Amino acid sequence: MEGLKLANAELMVYIHPSKSGNKLKAICRELSSLLFQYDETFDGVLLAFDVTVKSKGAKILAGLNPYFGVKVEASLLLFNPKPNSLVEGKIVKISPESIHVIVLGFSAAVVTDIDIREEFKYRKKNDEDCFVSSSHKRHILKVGTMLRLQVESFDEEVMHIAGSLLPANTGCVKWLEKQSEEASHMDRDDHKRRKIA
Repeated sequence: MEGLKLANAELMVYIHPSKSGNKLKAICRELSSLLFQYDETFDGVLLAFDVTVKSKGAKILAGLNPYFGVKVEASLLLFNPKPNSLVEGKIVKISPESIHVIVLGFSAAVVTDIDIREEFKYRKKNDEDCFVSSSHKRHILKVGTMLRLQVESFDEEVMHIAGSLLPANTGCVKWLEKQSEEASHMDRDDHKRRKIA
């Protein structure tokens, strides 16, 4: 999935002296306060981190609250989907006007009817709302389906994605992967036939 990136960073984490007994725990607590929030410094939403303390020493800051700074090296997993990138999520609601998706368990995405390919027609099958492809009957989008969509925009403040199903490489992830496997299998068969001939 696009939009995820690993970054290595050297950080200075400021800790209150009362937490100096267990520096690693205090560092993890400070970094945990940044999880699932957009941070301009990292240019993304921090999803996970792994830290190692770089030095045993610490720099004490002068002032009313004498915090001390500890240098750490951190591996960061960041989420920042750019326009036209592809993301995947689980469909949680379908209506004739829209498809609602949860991406990575925390970010909401919506695809409105103007951003859904014309081949997808809204239907009610077995009392269940779904979109069915008119050109491929087995390509069905319903609640619970893993959906690949193109990012139109990402609102960092509310972690909301506006998506699109207009490109041909979007839709049900299982169906798209099956089509990709069949196409690569056909290419291999064609290549073998050419060698024989």
